[in-house]
Amino acid sequence: MNNFLINLGLLVLVAIAIAFWVLLPWQAAIVLVVLFALWMGLTRAGRRAASVASVGISTLGQRIGSSAVIVIGIAGVVGVLVALLAMGEGYSETLRNTGSPDTAIVMRGSSASEVMSVLDHDSVTLIPQAVGIAKDAKGQPIASPELVVAANLPLKGSTADDEGSVQLRGVSEQAWAVRPNVKIIEGRNFQPGMRELIVGKGAAKQFAGLEPGHTVKLGNQQWTVVGVFASGDAMDSEVWGDASVVADTYRRGSSRASVMVRLTDPKAYDAFKKELENNPQLKVDVSTTLDYFSKQSEGMTKVIKAIGITVGLIMAIGAMFGALNTMFAAVASRAREIATLRAIGFRGFPVVVAVMLETMLLAAIGGVLGGLLAWLIFNGYSASTLAAGTVGKLSFELHVSPELLWTGLKWALAIGFIGGLYPAVRAARLPVTTALREL
Repeated sequence: MNNFLINLGLLVLVAIAIAFWVLLPWQAAIVLVVLFALWMGLTRAGRRAASVASVGISTLGQRIGSSAVIVIGIAGVVGVLVALLAMGEGYSETLRNTGSPDTAIVMRGSSASEVMSVLDHDSVTLIPQAVGIAKDAKGQPIASPELVVAANLPLKGSTADDEGSVQLRGVSEQAWAVRPNVKIIEGRNFQPGMRELIVGKGAAKQFAGLEPGHTVKLGNQQWTVVGVFASGDAMDSEVWGDASVVADTYRRGSSRASVMVRLTDPKAYDAFKKELENNPQLKVDVSTTLDYFSKQSEGMTKVIKAIGITVGLIMAIGAMFGALNTMFAAVASRAREIATLRAIGFRGFPVVVAVMLETMLLAAIGGVLGGLLAWLIFNGYSASTLAAGTVGKLSFELHVSPELLWTGLKWALAIGFIGGLYPAVRAARLPVTTALREL
């Protein structure tokens, strides 16, 4: 019964500690480390724990094989976890960086994305007349009615039958004023009224035949690629053409999917939104482009994070059992040493702290190693996926942020805490007389 209560207490302690640790910011972790260092340096129990820990740590070189099991296992967990979360971070960051607070997108009411939106000709005519829209040098409202459709193109490095979906956006001349960050980096812009395309640099990397001068078949028509553009956001994964030509090719008539507008300033957004949504002739939803594209990333980011955490948990369980086995073996091999310390007056708590320190040190080394490898290998690595709410591949770069590295380190230390706690308690509860008789 006594052992059952002790084990139950340990389970409760582990659950509370892990819940607290998951929510802990790095600033608070530094404070805890400082307080722990002060306890070890200024208290008698702390100095005893430090002396016992120093003995165990000094023998790690003699146990390099078993110690490497903990380090490599935890490094693998952290590396895989950080890499998967970096995919979600890069995907989300690409969409979050698309748009700005002084541009707005207008779509049909209750449309989750441009793909699902259809604005008729009257709506497209009325929207640019709303208040708050900036004017160009000619006094024309900076508003770009746009059409978004799916197009299939062969992927690079694949057979002719292996195709992927690219997002084809039909734009007006005002698209450049709405998005001043879009720049032609190769070739030239398309000519209005012609079956010409400019392609984002991300799309050019993913699909075959998107080099300037080449022709591709879209919507049963031949199109000529005349230029490559870069924007540094989700637009890099798109292919652009003249909106009227795209509409004719895909039989969309005068309808458009959305109207992109540049506002006079971010403060004009509320008045612009209110006028359009209160207009009985219109049934539209209005949001800033920044909010719109950020929301587009939420679903896929959650999926990627869920996959990363699931895989991380599975690997963490294996690494935790590896740490348990290693530390139980280490405690067994040092049974007489620990019993001697207990016999000369060392209490159980310093012994627990000493064994935990040893395990946490190995876990920290594994966490740092795993995070470093993930950063060296995956940070900036180009990838692509189907963008949630869109119809084409979204090209993005994995981003290993400091927050993700801290998350990986927290996982490593959590594994070390669980892996060291039970062996540490066993060491503290080891009967002195029994241990001294062991050879």
